[in-house]
Amino acid sequence: MRISTQHLFETGAARITDLQARLQKTQDQISTGRRILTPADDPVGATRALEVTQSQSINNQYGVNRMYAKNTLTQVEVTLESVTELFQDVKTAIISARNGVLNDSQRGFHATELSGRLQQLLGLANTRDESGNYLFSGFQTNTPAFVQTVTGATYQGDLGQKLIQVDATRQMASSSPGSTVFQGGVPGGPEDVFKTLTDLVSLLQTPVVTPADSAALAAGLATASTNMDLALDNVLTTRAAMGSRLQEIDSLDSLGEDRDLQYSQALSQIQDLDYTQAITQLSQQKVTLEAAQQSFVQTSKLSLFNYI
Repeated sequence: MRISTQHLFETGAARITDLQARLQKTQDQISTGRRILTPADDPVGATRALEVTQSQSINNQYGVNRMYAKNTLTQVEVTLESVTELFQDVKTAIISARNGVLNDSQRGFHATELSGRLQQLLGLANTRDESGNYLFSGFQTNTPAFVQTVTGATYQGDLGQKLIQVDATRQMASSSPGSTVFQGGVPGGPEDVFKTLTDLVSLLQTPVVTPADSAALAAGLATASTNMDLALDNVLTTRAAMGSRLQEIDSLDSLGEDRDLQYSQALSQIQDLDYTQAITQLSQQKVTLEAAQQSFVQTSKLSLFNYI
């Protein structure tokens, strides 16, 4: 069979091109540290790597969600810690106001102090997060939770709770409605701290002239003390719930980090390169390419005229 010079050149060039492509691929694998550069390199492995990468991405998003939930819960906890201290100061003022030697002016001083505490409490109840959203307004995040009235305060939010997906099977509320936290869910009831403080200020501003006035003062202070205890218990219950959620987030963070490590290890097993094998293969490919190039040069010089 006769082999044309053109066929000889084409065959040799194709062989060298193929060897160069294989060499380049090995070099790319070594430079990236990846065995799979395109799905064609390992269709099954590429599919599995994509699945693991997607799972890892979802796991990382849960981590971002947990960070947001943790920031919000921490801000709520810090706010309620201040509320707790305020309630304790009010309790101290009530005890002081029970002193029978105080006159109307002295009780008025306590009324002024407690009026300031009421304004401070309204400010805490209308706390915003870093995005400017009101923490205790439920879904009405652009509306202040409370507005002061002559009898206490009116809740302007709703009972909604923003749920954050912190894990595949867990949604977590990042806050609680203000009506539940500061009014016990019953505006005007014993746990409504705004009404309690408003009534207390009014009570201490009322002059005591007759024995009946003294009895009314004592009864009012006793009621205020009891109501403040209920309000404090309600806030402490909310704080306990927030603390429990923060602990749960810490546990979920630990599990999420473990999963992320497992995903990274799985991806490494699927697509990472065996450097020892790759470098050995690269050396072999270089030798083969050089041999093919030298062979092509020698073959291309063959001619019948060389033998005449």
